[in-house]
Amino acid sequence: MWTTTLRPRFCETDALGHINNTVIPVWFLEAREPVIALFTPDPTHGENGLAMVHMDISFKAESMFGAPVTVTTAIGNVGNSSLVVVQRAWQNGVLTAVGKATLVSFNTAARKSQSITDQQREQLNLHLDGPEAEQPPLG
Repeated sequence: MWTTTLRPRFCETDALGHINNTVIPVWFLEAREPVIALFTPDPTHGENGLAMVHMDISFKAESMFGAPVTVTTAIGNVGNSSLVVVQRAWQNGVLTAVGKATLVSFNTAARKSQSITDQQREQLNLHLDGPEAEQPPLG
């Protein structure tokens, strides 16, 4: 499991005083960077990447300005060419959002999916979602 700590910005709040729902997908994208790096070590060059094919987010509680948010990122499962990333946002020990994203290994030159390599699969399997991911991160 990867852990990313973010500081909510005042500009990310909305008229209700909490973090706007459009911000959470951006936070989740930032926290997926270690997964992206397994497929695209240098995002400015190369023919391999990840394509998002599905995403859903469940909002569990408000995220607010003024306290850090920790996003945990784990791998739900790994298929032949796709993987599911499971992410959770925590603030002050409270689970505020859970997201799942299905990503496909993608060859940008051929414009089509490709198999996940054995090396990528091995690295992804080190970060499988488990019971510890459902607990507030330490710190």
